[in-house]
Amino acid sequence: MALLHLSISADRPEEVARFLAEVMGGESLPFPPFPDCWIAFTERDDGTAIEVYPTTHVLTAGPEQIACEVRDRDSGPSFVHAAIASPHDRARLLEMGAAQGWTARLCNRGPFECVEIWLENRLLVEVLDPGMQADYRSGMTAANWAAMFGLPR
Repeated sequence: MALLHLSISADRPEEVARFLAEVMGGESLPFPPFPDCWIAFTERDDGTAIEVYPTTHVLTAGPEQIACEVRDRDSGPSFVHAAIASPHDRARLLEMGAAQGWTARLCNRGPFECVEIWLENRLLVEVLDPGMQADYRSGMTAANWAAMFGLPR
């Protein structure tokens, strides 16, 4: 199984989607099913994407399918975060985040390193360059996780 897409919110969805598309080597486009929403596709253009909704929009379980409601803005921090792959090296990723005025820093998570980029300085995205992706894939396994934390399997 693999994550196919993720939805996040932003105060400036178009700007955030364009940034994410650049980080992932892909492109961003409007997301017509819902007003003022954008989608960022990856370099592979294989369906992997991040949808970016305004912080005023929420998804609800409509009578037959998803519905979008507009509510008061919620632009506070969130526990939600994602790790994404990038074709760019860590130096370029740090430059890209800093150019937006967002917190961007190199971090060690134990079995892998990442570049933390805080979109709009409120939503965390862990971005992994090609070398970091290899470490992530070899280090983030169920067996390694259990061993790292002394968990029974």
